[in-house]
Amino acid sequence: MSDDFAPFDESELLADLTSEISRVRRLEDDVLGTEAADAAGVEEAGEAVEHDVEALLAERDSFKDIALRLQADFDNYRRRVATQHVDEVQRATGRMAEALLPVLDACEAAFGQHPAEIEPLFNLLLGVMGKLGLEGMNLFEQPFDPNLAEAVMHEPAEGEPGVGPVVSEVLRSGYTWQGKVLRPAMVKVRG
Repeated sequence: MSDDFAPFDESELLADLTSEISRVRRLEDDVLGTEAADAAGVEEAGEAVEHDVEALLAERDSFKDIALRLQADFDNYRRRVATQHVDEVQRATGRMAEALLPVLDACEAAFGQHPAEIEPLFNLLLGVMGKLGLEGMNLFEQPFDPNLAEAVMHEPAEGEPGVGPVVSEVLRSGYTWQGKVLRPAMVKVRG
């Protein structure tokens, strides 16, 4: 054997091997720890995403509820404004019809004096006003209704006692506007 080679020391080899095994175990622990930490991180991230999704869904539902309420409020507002508009138009046309009642009274009085000359004008005026909702009340020989007429004269009943009062003469015509009494008639009542 030659002297070039140093004698083999097993203790050095064992120390190197032990340190290498320790190093490999530390690396292995680091890798396993990192994987466990990564798995825990992934699990935490999943829980955070799930929580965020739940929060977003709750926020979406809240906004959807607000939008539905606003839409319902707007629909109610639109209906209310439309109803108010119709009411205002009816009141305005009712005032216009009421303002024309003296003209109708004058035409009716002139018709009594000169029927042939006034009849076309009187019928035209009644026709136009009728299209808008004005109706004359025909109360002659009808039972007296204080909601429709004012009794300004009274005469005794002829023959049939026990029968209620009846309109015997219309002194001033009464009119209804769209089904409501615009002006009650002035009548003479019998009975």
